[in-house]
Amino acid sequence: MRKLVLIALVLISGILFAARLFYLQVYDASSQSLSENNAIKVMYDYPQRGYMFDRNNQLLVSNQPSYDVMVIPRDVKPLDTLEFCSLLKISKEKFEEILQKARTYSPRLPSVVIPQLNKADYASLSEKMYKYEGFYIQRRSLREYQVNHSANVMGYIAEVNNAIIEKNPYYQMGELIGTAGVEKEYEEVLRGIKGVKYIQKDRFNRDIGPYKEGIYDTLPEAGKDIQLTIDAALQKYGQELMTHKRGGIVAIEPETGEILALITAPSYDPSLLVGRDRSKNFTKLWYDTIEKPLYDRVLMGEYPPGSPFKTLTALVGLHEQVVDTLDRFQCYRGYRYGNRTLGCHSHASPLSMVGGIANSCNAYFCHVYKRIIDKYPTPQEGIDAWRKDLMSFGLGNFLGYDLPSGKRGNIPTSKYYNKAHDFPAHKWSPLATISNAIGQGEVLLTPIQMANFTAAIANRGYYYTPHIIKNIIGPDTIPKKFKERHYTNVAPENFKPVIEGMYQVYEKGTASGIKIPDIKICGKTGTAENFTKINGKRTQLTDHSIFVAFAPKDNPKIAIAVFVENGYWGSRWAGRIAGLMIEKYLKGEITRTDMEKYVLEGSLEAEYAKPYSGKPFSINR
Repeated sequence: MRKLVLIALVLISGILFAARLFYLQVYDASSQSLSENNAIKVMYDYPQRGYMFDRNNQLLVSNQPSYDVMVIPRDVKPLDTLEFCSLLKISKEKFEEILQKARTYSPRLPSVVIPQLNKADYASLSEKMYKYEGFYIQRRSLREYQVNHSANVMGYIAEVNNAIIEKNPYYQMGELIGTAGVEKEYEEVLRGIKGVKYIQKDRFNRDIGPYKEGIYDTLPEAGKDIQLTIDAALQKYGQELMTHKRGGIVAIEPETGEILALITAPSYDPSLLVGRDRSKNFTKLWYDTIEKPLYDRVLMGEYPPGSPFKTLTALVGLHEQVVDTLDRFQCYRGYRYGNRTLGCHSHASPLSMVGGIANSCNAYFCHVYKRIIDKYPTPQEGIDAWRKDLMSFGLGNFLGYDLPSGKRGNIPTSKYYNKAHDFPAHKWSPLATISNAIGQGEVLLTPIQMANFTAAIANRGYYYTPHIIKNIIGPDTIPKKFKERHYTNVAPENFKPVIEGMYQVYEKGTASGIKIPDIKICGKTGTAENFTKINGKRTQLTDHSIFVAFAPKDNPKIAIAVFVENGYWGSRWAGRIAGLMIEKYLKGEITRTDMEKYVLEGSLEAEYAKPYSGKPFSINR
């Protein structure tokens, strides 16, 4: 019996020993456990980040070598701190702060001490690194921008923070991640996959070679190159046209939804956010609360759309069957209701739909809007029906484009007006909201929404989700949502008179003085009231200049929206810029050099200084 017990104990001990050995060699060899093993050093091999090209295969972004000084805190031995700090060009206090932060993060994992050394600093430092145990130089790549524009499109990369690391364990302290623009939206495509090496250490903490002959090591996989939809030449030209102005330009190819140009102004040179001066430059840009170069006005800016919105009022009126193309309305220098008048400029009267669009008659569209609301038993039902039709154009919501930032804009609801006009039983008249008819009131759109509804008009009733990605080099495909048509509520036949009206804007309407030779352009000028608070008082500033257009009239290739803050009226700045952008894209050259000279040499800086200088504002229409 004792013999059996002895044999059983030996067998059980053997099985337990074998099981433990199997666990340690197989199951406990994960990267997580290896990283936490004191006898193993983890080294990362960073891949090349994917390049970016424009729609014509012009290189926009490549890579350049960079060198980071790294530390593994547990490996640090006593050193000449003053000498090392002198080489690193930092103070002793800063060095100790960095080292303490690295220890807090992890004694075993590497942390960045000094990021992004240039080649000269790397050469002088690398010769002496052997003197400082626990420190080493890690090679990685930084972005190298081939253009000085499109910063808002391409975005930038920056070091990960603790919040990102906790959310995504792929990243380690000191690593880089796309933080804005395309760099952020397509981070997983561009970054590739980093390689890992596990180095065995002996009991004296010396490297003795790859752990288990490198069977757990992995090679880095380079990021994929991507092709963007933007036209770099058009983007550059638009940025030049917007010099000394604030606002933005969005150009879309109607038949695909591809974004041809996405310009916000003022902007900045993307190379400012690369290298050791990145933090200093970013801080300067971030705290520029006057020009706000980091603020993407075309995606984040919510503005009253002004008169371009009249095209949608006409389309909704036709859809709701409350007006036809022959209905004519009188204009007595504005639309009169009660003891008030919503003013208008001088033009022929009465006007039908085509003439109303061509001459931007406020009275015409107020009549149409009132008919839309009055069609329903209550103003609440009328407002909600009007809103539903507008939302089919992509308004009042996120468009779903492939850039990280954006705003919804605002198409007001009946609930909003019930609260705003808190009369008994919410009895308010359609006239309480009449400013909506002409793109004022509570209506707000972003410039990209303006360009998108213009593309929907150009397509006679549908649009594609605007997007910036054209091609991912490799097996990945473009998301299907960018190839799906979104149909508006308005039937295709109802677009014909609106398009004709937009064509007449150039032929004999509000943009007749800025025609482009040999191109049939359909457009709509816009002037939007502009208010801000100065010393706590609501103050009217110089009006915004707005213009939307598409060309050619038949088989359109480009739809565009231009918004110039404090730009007086539609054709003065935005209309000229839109025409030049259209000609540049369709012809590749400029014939209206007089118009180009006016825009390139013109400046609105004096207008932007008025809130601080005390000079009067222009509110002339």
